[in-house]
Amino acid sequence: MIKTAWVTDSTAFLDDELKNHPDLYTIPLTVLLDDVEFSDGIDLTPNQLFERIKQLKNPPLTSQPSVGAFQTLYERLAKDYDQIITVLISGKLSGTVSSSMQAAKLVDIPVITFDSQILTYPMSALLKKGMELLAMGHDVEWIIEELEQIRDTNETYVLVGSLEQLHRGGRMSGLQFFLGSMLNVKPIISIVAGALEVKEKVRGEKKAKEKILDYFRIAYEKYQFKEVYILYGLHEEHAKDWQGELKEQFPLVRIICCPLGAVIGVHAGENTLGISWFNGFS
Repeated sequence: MIKTAWVTDSTAFLDDELKNHPDLYTIPLTVLLDDVEFSDGIDLTPNQLFERIKQLKNPPLTSQPSVGAFQTLYERLAKDYDQIITVLISGKLSGTVSSSMQAAKLVDIPVITFDSQILTYPMSALLKKGMELLAMGHDVEWIIEELEQIRDTNETYVLVGSLEQLHRGGRMSGLQFFLGSMLNVKPIISIVAGALEVKEKVRGEKKAKEKILDYFRIAYEKYQFKEVYILYGLHEEHAKDWQGELKEQFPLVRIICCPLGAVIGVHAGENTLGISWFNGFS
């Protein structure tokens, strides 16, 4: 029987099922705070990150795992496994996919690198689906095709907590930042084919959340998906409030609250709140 190792990166949210999976390995991204390097999820929690950000002299930076880090991991896994499936953060948000693909050419074990085109729990949901399909005996090519089809049905909408952090990190122009701050404009950011786009600009957070709820309602009436992911920066209570509102209106949907983690928090800010689902998950 072919033995498969699964690899993901530290922006994935690992619930108990994934933490206890014997064949799952995680490679960390790096956060750089005033020239001090931290490994995401290992020696820097979101709480520590947001506390430190307030005292930084320079904008915080993030970087993907190196080709060498992937190569080292893959060579180690080659001793015990026959193949590796790697599920990673969107290649348009990080160079992690590229590092994995380059490392795959340097090792003797077959490595399939899957670009989730997303992050955190939605990425974990694709990972779990892949594991489930493999356990059912499907071959790897078919599994990857199936995951691609599900991935391409994703809808994600985010209210960014800090326009300033997005601006300082080079993700937003000075004019956009100035106008957003002055007019209390809340841009609704969507993730489309793995890239950040401004879906709409709305005056005030309340209206922005109502707008996102409209997108959710339209999608749910059409696709009747079973679960949705609420993503938050630091303040779980904001996510829980939204969870309560959704639960009242959509009692059949499983609503999972999930922190964004330090790497995403660097760019988005502690008050970030997002919602994500797959129309292809029935």
